[in-house]
Amino acid sequence: MASNRQKNTEGHQARKRFGQNFLQDPNVIDNIVGSINPQPDDTLVEIGPGLGALTELMLARVNKLQVIELDRDLIPRLNVKFGASGKLTIHQADALNFDYPSLLPSNNTEEKQLRIVGNLPYNISTPLIFKLLENAEHIQDMHFMLQKEVVDRLCANVGEKAYGRLSIMVQYDCQVEGLFVVGPGAFSPPPKVDSAIVRLSPHTRSKKQTTTNRKLMGQIVTAAFNMRRKTIRNGLKDFASCDQLEAVGINPGHRPETIALEYWIALTDLIDASSTTNNNSNDAE
Repeated sequence: MASNRQKNTEGHQARKRFGQNFLQDPNVIDNIVGSINPQPDDTLVEIGPGLGALTELMLARVNKLQVIELDRDLIPRLNVKFGASGKLTIHQADALNFDYPSLLPSNNTEEKQLRIVGNLPYNISTPLIFKLLENAEHIQDMHFMLQKEVVDRLCANVGEKAYGRLSIMVQYDCQVEGLFVVGPGAFSPPPKVDSAIVRLSPHTRSKKQTTTNRKLMGQIVTAAFNMRRKTIRNGLKDFASCDQLEAVGINPGHRPETIALEYWIALTDLIDASSTTNNNSNDAE
């Protein structure tokens, strides 16, 4: 075990507005990096390195590591600790607005993809995941520390209580694997809830179920789960008729948590095709 592993916040005042809870348990850190299994030539990106608990071990395994850190006060600390390695590039930026494809090598002849890692602030975890999925074709995998409740929702199967919009839209883009739970004592300051590690691996084109209109599917799924206690017939009355629901095999009397991904895709494609046909008819008039 390295002698300079973080055991406290090293004098840095954790900031609530940045959602800072610094990972400090050496066993948890080892398990996370072991799950990531960084390779020397990986294009590895860490979001929110904080005090560098994960950064330290990953730098020992890769030729280059890029990190995105919002807190300006942490950047000098990271430079002092790891700058001499010559492997670290720090981007002072908001991860929600960052241009991730810009981190790929300019001479990307081998079509390398990004491997993204992060102990994500709970308050931005869901929007950040959706932001990253906009660039899924450039990403090999993502390993995140998230609130356990969020990981449960990401991993949930149809019919389970946690199954909802997040489950459907992320599973549309990725294979989702919940790896292990991390208790509050692994952090300083400790959060009030359990955390968990999740691996998101974007589907290859050959394995991905695709819809003609991903944005529309998001709108449909959101509308349905905004009224998850209502039947699909009522929740989607502004989108689909009962005949359309039945045409793709959905019982209008069922609730949204009983509808598997493939049916959301089929419904989206039917609605999208109907809309296109209607628009073409109106144009002809």
